[in-house]
Amino acid sequence: MSDNSLNPAIKEANKASSSAGAALDHAERSFGEAAAAAKSHFTDTKANLTDAAKRIEHSLTQGLETLRAQTRTYTDTAGQQVDEAGRYVSERVRERPITATLAGLGVGVLLGLLLAGNRSGHNK
Repeated sequence: MSDNSLNPAIKEANKASSSAGAALDHAERSFGEAAAAAKSHFTDTKANLTDAAKRIEHSLTQGLETLRAQTRTYTDTAGQQVDEAGRYVSERVRERPITATLAGLGVGVLLGLLLAGNRSGHNK
C-alpha cells in the first residue's frame, strides 16, 4: 500500500478523533451544567424543607399553647365544680345525717350486688 492510499483513511481517522473530542467536551459541559442545576435544585429544596419544618414547628407550638390554656380553663372549672359538689354533699349530710347514712348504705349494697352479679356471671 502506498502513502497516498492511507491519506484518506488518516484524514477520516483525524476527523473521527476530532468529532469524538468535541463530543467529549460537549458531554463534560452538559454533565457540569446538569450537576450545577441539580445542586441548585437540591439547595432550593433543602431551603424549602427547612422553611416548611420551621412553619410546622411554629404551628405545633401555637397549638400546644392554645391547648394548655384551654386545659387550664377546664381544670379550673372542674375543680370549682368538685368543690361546690363537696360543699353541697357536706351541707346535706349535716342537715339529715340519718338519711345520708341510709342513702350511702343503699348505694353500697347496690354496688356490691352489681359487682357480685358480674363476677358470678363470668365464672359460669
